[in-house]
Amino acid sequence: MEIQHPLNNEVYPLNTEKPTAEPTKEEEDYKENGVLIRSPRTAKKILRADRKTLSKLRKKGKKRQASFIGPIGEGKGRDGAPALHSEVDKTVPSGREIWSNKVDFLLSVIGYVVDLGNVWRFPYICYQNGGGAFLLPYIVMAMFGGIPLFYMELALGQYHRTGAISIWAKICPLFKGIGYAICVIDLYISFYYNTIISWALFYFYSSFNSVPPWTSCQNVWNTPNCTNYFLMGNDTWTEFSVSPAEEFYVRQVLMAHKSNGLGDVGGINWHLVICLIIIFTVVYFSIWHGIRTSGKVVWVTATLPYFVLFILLIRGATLPGAWKGIVFYLHPQWKEMFALQVWINAATQIFFSMGPGFGVLIALASYNKFDDNCFRDAIITSSVNCLTSLFAGFVIFTILGYMAEKRSEHVSEVAKDLGPSLLFISCAEALANMHASSFYSGIFFLMLVTMGLDTTFLGLEGVITAVVDEYPDLLRKRRKWFVLVLIVICTLGSMSTLTFGGVYVVKFFEVYATGTAVIVVVFLEAIAVSWFYGMNQFCKDIGEMIGFIPGKFWQICWVVISPVFLMFIIISLLSTPIEIKLFNYTYPHWTKVLGNFIGVSSIIWVPIYMVYKIIITPGTLGERISKSITPESSVIVSPTGLVH
Repeated sequence: MEIQHPLNNEVYPLNTEKPTAEPTKEEEDYKENGVLIRSPRTAKKILRADRKTLSKLRKKGKKRQASFIGPIGEGKGRDGAPALHSEVDKTVPSGREIWSNKVDFLLSVIGYVVDLGNVWRFPYICYQNGGGAFLLPYIVMAMFGGIPLFYMELALGQYHRTGAISIWAKICPLFKGIGYAICVIDLYISFYYNTIISWALFYFYSSFNSVPPWTSCQNVWNTPNCTNYFLMGNDTWTEFSVSPAEEFYVRQVLMAHKSNGLGDVGGINWHLVICLIIIFTVVYFSIWHGIRTSGKVVWVTATLPYFVLFILLIRGATLPGAWKGIVFYLHPQWKEMFALQVWINAATQIFFSMGPGFGVLIALASYNKFDDNCFRDAIITSSVNCLTSLFAGFVIFTILGYMAEKRSEHVSEVAKDLGPSLLFISCAEALANMHASSFYSGIFFLMLVTMGLDTTFLGLEGVITAVVDEYPDLLRKRRKWFVLVLIVICTLGSMSTLTFGGVYVVKFFEVYATGTAVIVVVFLEAIAVSWFYGMNQFCKDIGEMIGFIPGKFWQICWVVISPVFLMFIIISLLSTPIEIKLFNYTYPHWTKVLGNFIGVSSIIWVPIYMVYKIIITPGTLGERISKSITPESSVIVSPTGLVH
């Protein structure tokens, strides 16, 4: 595999070699292998004239419809020549938008990657795997695995300007099934992720009381085991004790006590149905107009969590016992660094935190301008994501330290909850027993709602962009109706998670529907780009956009390290027996069979499309395979005037 790297900071346009001494190729336009190559002199003249013309049009308040651009979709420039990329930025594909400003894009990416997992998963994984010592494998996995994959998807989307399905025709048509697999995985996520947001919304609503209802044992849903240890001296905490926050979560919000597990999920939890309808209504009106609306909504949903986290950190630092939580969170256990499981957990955490493989990064970057610096964007947004996880850990563990002080227990006993329980039991209980408890509880759960909302509607934007770009004639002008149908499908698919046993369904989807499947998809994506599309070609694409070719570090990561990184995660997940237990319920064997079937139901589209593509392609078997791995012809025009 040849690795292309810059020499003396020289970068040459795509599909061209280093200039030779031939004067005709320096001073005149010419064709090479059927491709029109603009001379530097001609390209500069055209760009200079275009900028003057477009500047005049902007001053007059008119749209970019100069006479030389021609009809939308024709991609013609002056005298019938192929248009420059600057000429077709908003017209190819027909009707495609671009971000109104750079901040909209950055906030959208940050809003997508910073989600509920940053608040509940990272702190738990960190202290369970060596505390401060875990940060080293976490950073290493981010540098060599997470960030390169993140950068790759942003570059692919920005260069090819299309969604996660149709982009593969321009990269390697044989792998187009990856796009369909991504859409199926995204739908599975929408079936359970929004239910978690509806829990947070119900907590937010319940906070509008003088005292939050999960602070008392005098409610109709409480049992004799309910013990409020915050009432000093009145109760003693035993191994049979249950906090009022836990009973509120299990018996009032989820009503899980009315279900016997997945075999008997019981009836519908109607207050959660109402919350979910509200969530999906907000999601619909956030994305029905595309990035014009979602790009503005993220100004609230992506920034509000940081204000709330800062307020909670200040408040948490003043609580008794807060320092115990911080010490427990960051105290390095250096011997853990040599355990293989710690590195596996670091790799898994950074992968799901960065969010490649869901088609969202490709979709969001596809609305960028062609010459946007996607390298800088990748570094900024991935760094913000990692720092947010670390920052959220400080907030959570000041609260857990406070709880440990009140219980007279070690922080490890209080911090044994993981996943949603960490938020809806441990944190809810601590916040509700502070002064101004309704205020702090309200802003905390409002933060969770906003963090979940932007992840949801940007995640669905990945599906919408992929499908609309694949079937533009049918769906582009009917986007609002397509979004409505998609929202209805997601709502109906979520109904099983809104039953009394819905929490067991949520856990089931979380483990089986997205875990290994999405990592397999990204592994295939990395192989298709690095080994079939070609690292040489991919680096030239990036060079045309940002003005310089990625260095050896990035190329080695894309070709070797990232695929090995992903294979490492896949093997570790497949070799680890899955034993799921939630509350006092152990998942039976038949759930493993069903779960594996659901996991395969998404990635199966990759081999199905491979077979389909080879069958419909004419020629001998060898010719069919050769054509199937060759990018289909398309017109990409760079600002240099190069058409290929």
